Amino acid sequence: MQEQPSNQITFNYIGRVNSPYKEKFAIPRQPGLVSAAKGSISLIDNANNEELLRGIEQFSHLWVLFIFHGTAQQGWKPLVRPPRLGGNKKLGVLATRSTFRPNPVGMSVVKLENIEQQNKQLIINISGLDLLDQTPVIDIKPYIPYSDSISGAQAGFAQQQPFQALSITFSKQAQEETKKYQQVYADLPLFIEQVLAQDPRPAYKKQQEDTKIYGMILYDLNILWQAQSSIEISVLSISKISG
Repeated sequence: MQEQPSNQITFNYIGRVNSPYKEKFAIPRQPGLVSAAKGSISLIDNANNEELLRGIEQFSHLWVLFIFHGTAQQGWKPLVRPPRLGGNKKLGVLATRSTFRPNPVGMSVVKLENIEQQNKQLIINISGLDLLDQTPVIDIKPYIPYSDSISGAQAGFAQQQPFQALSITFSKQAQEETKKYQQVYADLPLFIEQVLAQDPRPAYKKQQEDTKIYGMILYDLNILWQAQSSIEISVLSISKISG
């Protein structure tokens, strides 16, 4: 970190996220909602040092502080429309978890799977992430249940986890393609189901008949799907992205 002469501070990244989410669409809005999402953090430069990780295996979960690099260049506004409220009501940005913030800093709790080293590169394997691929990481801290989980805390419009009794089905074609790609991604069916169970569509689309065919990219796969009704989403096809 470098302190500037004015009211600015410059941080150095300590790592980057390797994530199955290659685009913003379909990333769950909170961590932990898609437990089958597996990724990693590759430490870089001075942070690529085993001593920084000494003792971290004692903790099951970690806080990851990061930069919203996918939206940082778009600036911010004092009022935003939380998707949880259907996109119809504005709240102050500091009363939400919008990515469009005065400083584009986010925090996410993830499950620590293990630590490995590949060609002198330290890699923290994690799961349950809600992070875009190549997200810059500025800090990592252990999750401490007795202080980080507050019984009886009030959470305003987000007091309860959204309940969506969505049924996820696979067409015959998608079933065959899933079997093929499971050789590389063993948890692919569960991963797709958990992502689609969050219904990634814009809020206004969920309130009306929607015949659009959507596409989402997970890993290097393009997954086409369509809402069959308000309670069912069907996976139509899965194909590998060329190049």
